[in-house]
Amino acid sequence: MCGIWALFGSDECLSVQCLSAMKIAHRGPDAFRFENVNGFTNCCFGFHRLAVVDQLYGMQPIRVRKFPYLWLCYNGEIYNFKQLQKQFGFDYQTLVDGEVILHLYNRGGIEQTASMLDGVFAFILLDTANRKVFLARDTYGVRPLFKVLTDDGFLGVCSEAKGLINLKHSTSLCSKVEPFLPGHYEVLDLKPSGKVASVELVKFHSCKDEPLHVACDTVEALPSGFDLETVKSNIRILFENAVRKRLMAHRRIGCLLSGGLDSSLVAAVLLKLMKEININYPLQTFAIGMENSPDLLAARKVAAHVGSEHHEVILNTEEGLQAIEDVIFSLETYDITTIRASIGMYLVSKYIRKKTDSVVIFSGEGSDELTQGYIYFHKAPSPEEAAEESERLLKELYLFDVLRADRTTAAHGLELRVPFLDHRFTSYYLSLPAELRIPKNGIEKYLLRLSFEDSNLLPKEILWRPKEAFSDGMASVKKSWFSILQDYIDQQVDDLLLEKAAEKYPFNPPKTKESYYYRQIFEKHYSGRSSWLPHYWMPRWVKATDPSARTLKHYKSATQE
Repeated sequence: MCGIWALFGSDECLSVQCLSAMKIAHRGPDAFRFENVNGFTNCCFGFHRLAVVDQLYGMQPIRVRKFPYLWLCYNGEIYNFKQLQKQFGFDYQTLVDGEVILHLYNRGGIEQTASMLDGVFAFILLDTANRKVFLARDTYGVRPLFKVLTDDGFLGVCSEAKGLINLKHSTSLCSKVEPFLPGHYEVLDLKPSGKVASVELVKFHSCKDEPLHVACDTVEALPSGFDLETVKSNIRILFENAVRKRLMAHRRIGCLLSGGLDSSLVAAVLLKLMKEININYPLQTFAIGMENSPDLLAARKVAAHVGSEHHEVILNTEEGLQAIEDVIFSLETYDITTIRASIGMYLVSKYIRKKTDSVVIFSGEGSDELTQGYIYFHKAPSPEEAAEESERLLKELYLFDVLRADRTTAAHGLELRVPFLDHRFTSYYLSLPAELRIPKNGIEKYLLRLSFEDSNLLPKEILWRPKEAFSDGMASVKKSWFSILQDYIDQQVDDLLLEKAAEKYPFNPPKTKESYYYRQIFEKHYSGRSSWLPHYWMPRWVKATDPSARTLKHYKSATQE
């Protein structure tokens, strides 16, 4: 996890512009570099480094002797860089996984490069010999990327929007900062003036398609067919493989643990594999919640079962409320459920950074979208519509859960790893018949739970624990976190302000005092940029006015059963 920033064709002094690059310094607390491009005095790269692999040669932009005309700034991890080296005979100059991007590009161009990368990434690749700039982002947008391109060819690119919004230029940049779409690459021509012109924007991978890099995966062809035993075995093999490949790190590995199915499975498989490869330190797991909250109690049980070094962070209501503005600034969104869930994740990340030496943090993001874990999936009209909704959620992850997970950890210089969003695992799961993937017997994620039932990885009561939203599970059963937030905000927002909300904020107008409060804070930092959020996250097929699971009729907490 790093912070990348680049400008092409700047009219303003670069020493002034580079102040914007410092807005993302939290993403790379270990080192910073600012470098001009030879022959293009108005083009430059900025890089904030979190050193996770190759402590010696990991600074960026990466340039190697073999390709002196290539400049690479990337944020991410390429898990198959060694397999690609073996397959194509690449001669690496460093131990940096991202160096493979230069070799792939030299061998087969940008299309093959983006398609063959097994990992999470956002990158800026400059080819001065052919006067081209390339931007690319992984399938689910696990690593963030924003860009601004003016009509006269000034291009700014950054890991977070906050590094672009204050750039100086002769024409207005106001509404043009936008997220770069996941699963896409863009080709731009670089003119002698340093300005650029977009040539094409190409979608190189869809979540349903088996990725091109499967050809050089460590797990070979799996048995075909959809009989239940084969499917369950394939799910276990691919998920374990997804966790194994993410063990690539020279820094200590930890794991977020809410005690729900997803994070518990990640923690259990992670610990099993760490023992197999003789990692000689205990796995630290981290849970956050109010005293005796469902998440804390469940996480305690999982940690005891798997044998991790467990840390509990007690959420103080006052501390949670005070963090709201910092969280919204970090997130760059005003989505209600994203903000609610981010407060706990932001505070537990803050604890990890201050109190431990864990830096590479595993988490369970992506499972709810992939395996139909949200409670409203019980109301899906048909298995086919449930499957379509699952794909829609995966495509929008970069706006919601993946955004939350990246920004709350990156704000504290941590690197997130999300095995449920492994390209091969997700494409296999989505290839299964729709009927197999729906909730069964009143239980969501039925197939995933069933696949691990005989593994003894988790206690049965955790494996079959009903879904809790992170922001709900960390609160007490008596009063949920969203109720606490709403009670506080009720005193902060006047009724009259809410009545006139649609006039003040015509795009995505706030319907509640809570959403109005968040929007005010968002506009304070990112005025006029409400289009970054196309719509609020909300359950489907139910008449929901609030995104919390606890407001749905299906919800029944464990203490009420």
